[in-house]
Amino acid sequence: MTEPAAVQIARDVRAGRRRARDVLEEHLDRIAAAEADVHAFNLVLADEARAAADAIDARVASGDDPGPLAGVPIALKDNLCTRGIPTTCSSRILEGWRPPYDATVVERVVAAGAVVVGKTNLDEFAMGSSTENSAFGPTRNPRDLGRVPGGSSGGSAAAVAAGFAPLALGSDTGGSIRQPAALCGTVGVKPTYGAVSRYGLVAFASSLDQIGPFARSVGDAALLLDVIAGPDRRDSTSSPAPHASVDSVRHEGVGGLRIGVIDEMVDADGVEPEVRDAVMRAAAALEDAGAAVERVSVPSVVYGLSAYYLIAPAEASSNLARYDGVRYGLRVDADEVATMNARTRDAGFGPEVKRRIMLGTYALSAGYYDAYYGKAQRVRTLIIRDFARAYERFDALLAPTSPTVAFEIGAKSDDPLAMYLSDVCTIPTNLAGHAAASVPFGVGRDSLPVGVQVLVDAAGERTMFRVMQALEERA
Repeated sequence: MTEPAAVQIARDVRAGRRRARDVLEEHLDRIAAAEADVHAFNLVLADEARAAADAIDARVASGDDPGPLAGVPIALKDNLCTRGIPTTCSSRILEGWRPPYDATVVERVVAAGAVVVGKTNLDEFAMGSSTENSAFGPTRNPRDLGRVPGGSSGGSAAAVAAGFAPLALGSDTGGSIRQPAALCGTVGVKPTYGAVSRYGLVAFASSLDQIGPFARSVGDAALLLDVIAGPDRRDSTSSPAPHASVDSVRHEGVGGLRIGVIDEMVDADGVEPEVRDAVMRAAAALEDAGAAVERVSVPSVVYGLSAYYLIAPAEASSNLARYDGVRYGLRVDADEVATMNARTRDAGFGPEVKRRIMLGTYALSAGYYDAYYGKAQRVRTLIIRDFARAYERFDALLAPTSPTVAFEIGAKSDDPLAMYLSDVCTIPTNLAGHAAASVPFGVGRDSLPVGVQVLVDAAGERTMFRVMQALEERA
């Protein structure tokens, strides 16, 4: 069996068989050849990456071990703080802002020997499902440049799919890792809430946001998750439990596992026939591999989209109040502070961010809190309970990742509801705080990739990676 790309690069660099600088130059050449068409990056850090690669080569030459990601190029979503390097969230309001610290995940990948090649494009403040909401222009899907890569982590997914980097990090609030992974044909993992530190992630919705890996293989995703996961005292929501390696168990197979196929997601309106067929083929493949597979109902997931678009905008309206023209980025001057605040926010935020701020502020306002936000939180509790009942019977669940394959750029830009429905299968996991991942499994309409979603209970990543590996081997 061929080793995953990042695993092989790190092994060769650590053994001195390849130079980190040579690996980097290969990837920079690919970026130079195709980035103008794809626009995966807001910023390519060529000089900084060369210095980092040379430092790794020097450590290897002196007999040191640079770490499990030695010499592996990695792309970072541009909502992860990087010390002294612009971190914009693809918003004009943060254009040029340079954080004074690194996010925990950035510290961990660098300490493990990875080479950061750039900051990737995203929907502004991670609000979107197509990476068309960026202030710096859309990212295009490397599989078909006329189509979206998904979102909001579309730049990270596209960077991996295009071969610009073997690994990337994204954030997932309602599907923003898994949905673009499905549309670009990569592996994308949303860990359990709290499994990976959010320190240094620019917040969208704090009770939902989670950082996770993109990779072209399950093995590479496992390698990266094992590096970034684990407790962090700087994040009060970080789980105190030590991370148990997923890479060490991914080849254990699925014999004896119980797998449930979620009725409400497979049969949901808008799920394309080819996507539904891919899920059922994946279920059959797991059954052939020794798992027991049945259909299962998780009734309240059908309300996930409605609940999410009250909870997430409510949290966003609070989190984004800090961008006021005083402390960060853009400032549009005026005679009065209130006018300056208003003008700065009007000039700095794009239409989708404004839409969600207004929706969230309304949902939290006096007289409407109980009717909207409070009710949405009660629905969230129902979803958690329904998943808990399902996990009493099953070790993992299967569902579509995205209801469709990648759609054409501009096809849903003027219809927010149609865009929101792109995340109908991914949102419930964020509301529950559980882990889920998308694995490529065949192609659908127009020969575009289809992703199958593997869902597990909180802290169930080891089981999830066993299922993911089995699917990858049978795709």
